[in-house]
Amino acid sequence: MTLTFCSDLAAADWIVHTTLPWQQLVRFGPAGLDAYARLLLLPDPVRPGQSENDVEAEDWRTDQLPRLFELLAACTTTPDECYFCVWEGFANAGPVTDDDAAYAGVDNLEDQIGRAAARPGLAPTSGASPSVLQAPKVEVPHRAYWLFRGPLAEIGTWDTAEAWPGQCRLDAVEPAFVWPADHAWCVALDVDPHWAGIGGGALLVNQLIADPLLDVVSADPTMEQPLYW
Repeated sequence: MTLTFCSDLAAADWIVHTTLPWQQLVRFGPAGLDAYARLLLLPDPVRPGQSENDVEAEDWRTDQLPRLFELLAACTTTPDECYFCVWEGFANAGPVTDDDAAYAGVDNLEDQIGRAAARPGLAPTSGASPSVLQAPKVEVPHRAYWLFRGPLAEIGTWDTAEAWPGQCRLDAVEPAFVWPADHAWCVALDVDPHWAGIGGGALLVNQLIADPLLDVVSADPTMEQPLYW
């Protein structure tokens, strides 16, 4: 099975139709789940005004997202029917070619975080083909995303998705939202924070916090979260 680009955006209604502040939405996903947490992709800042450039994280875990999705796949009744929102700002110029290797993992997470931080908000997609620019998008305040559907195991294979208009290259980029059809959980990875927000059942969140391969801490989405400057 492969991913499929979605022209029908109804599956994202629980994200679009919300009264949450937009920062909370893009960092933690929709409200209504029992518990929330943060997966730290970099350690939290240790002083006010600290920059990501000042982080000493040579040994920081860079393989956490595959582990996270491995655990989450066992915590949904619909692991083969999941949805993925990919931020439009990650669009690269030019079509996919036979020589382009489709992304199927997370090998250079720190490089990806750096690219994301350099392009906050609704970055222009001037390099994308007209068909991609006109393709339906999931829109929330200050962000817009393309929607894909398919097995959780196929996360990241955007460039080979069926019905992907214009085959605009997305390369090795992470989804901004991931959730299964049964809404058992939701992962949010916005372009600015150094962490991913996770919502789900209390038992699931406790399992993630206890996993020795993950750096997950509990979080209250309504409170101010640690951020780098």
